[in-house]
Amino acid sequence: MYYVGIDLGGTSIKAGLVDEGGRILQKATCPTKVERGAKPVVDDMARLSLKVIEMGGVSLDKVKAVGIGLPGILDPRTGHVPFCTNLFWHDVPVIEWMRETIDKPIFIENDATVAGLAESVAGVSAGVKNSVFLTLGTGVGGGIVLGGRIYSGSHGVGSELGHMITVAGGEQCTCGNRGCWERYSSATALIRMGTEAAKKNPKSLIMTSVKGDTAEITARTVIDAAKAGDPDALKVFDEYVYNICVGLVGIINFIDPEMIVLGGGVSLAGDFLLNAVRAKLPEMVFYKTMPFATVELATLGNDAGIIGAAMLGRD
Repeated sequence: MYYVGIDLGGTSIKAGLVDEGGRILQKATCPTKVERGAKPVVDDMARLSLKVIEMGGVSLDKVKAVGIGLPGILDPRTGHVPFCTNLFWHDVPVIEWMRETIDKPIFIENDATVAGLAESVAGVSAGVKNSVFLTLGTGVGGGIVLGGRIYSGSHGVGSELGHMITVAGGEQCTCGNRGCWERYSSATALIRMGTEAAKKNPKSLIMTSVKGDTAEITARTVIDAAKAGDPDALKVFDEYVYNICVGLVGIINFIDPEMIVLGGGVSLAGDFLLNAVRAKLPEMVFYKTMPFATVELATLGNDAGIIGAAMLGRD
């Protein structure tokens, strides 16, 4: 059997025809154009699904299901999306609208959750029974796989790990709370911390590399400066890694996964980030003499959304 996976983002819709092993056979994409409203976007997802099936030379009866990963709060049981900030959606009946065009079982999940599922099927955590996937990007997303199956809680929001409160009364978060983990461990957090450090020391490599324009500071700016040995950047990076590990320890203490997978834009720092996290984490875990989760980098990149969404319908 075959599956269709859809990766819905604010800029583009990506769809793929995927086999049982999580291998993408065909891909197609189109712009999201969120300004049109939800219905045209959902219609495009359905049409793109049919397109990749046709491109793959597969008959519709050989397609078992269609899965969708999207960046919002959703109810996987009903197929409704009550809230999706990036798409400006409110109470959108995704599955109902999709079924108007494609008469197949349709599943939806959070985009970070499906990326975690993808890694557990065809990526670095394949064969690992219990794993947690994290996207370190503009925010921090999470995907939890327990017993080989995704876990999103009783109400569909069980993997919103970026909104664990790790600093009481801390930085204001876009969700309305203060001190959420993503305010300290996302790319946005690294940019904020790097900008603050650059303003304190205009001679730092962080500042000079952007020619004094703090608006040009990115997460990569800070990481590259740290790699080059800049003292201010290294101090920021060390604090950033500590903040990541604060959340990882919470995950380890609560879930005790076999593996934690780091994805998202910041993970492109590669071994520089991975080795720093691996060095810091053992100091912070509770059970010093017991084994704990290994930490690895995601391997599927931009294909994770398609693969993971497709695999929602495999079982």
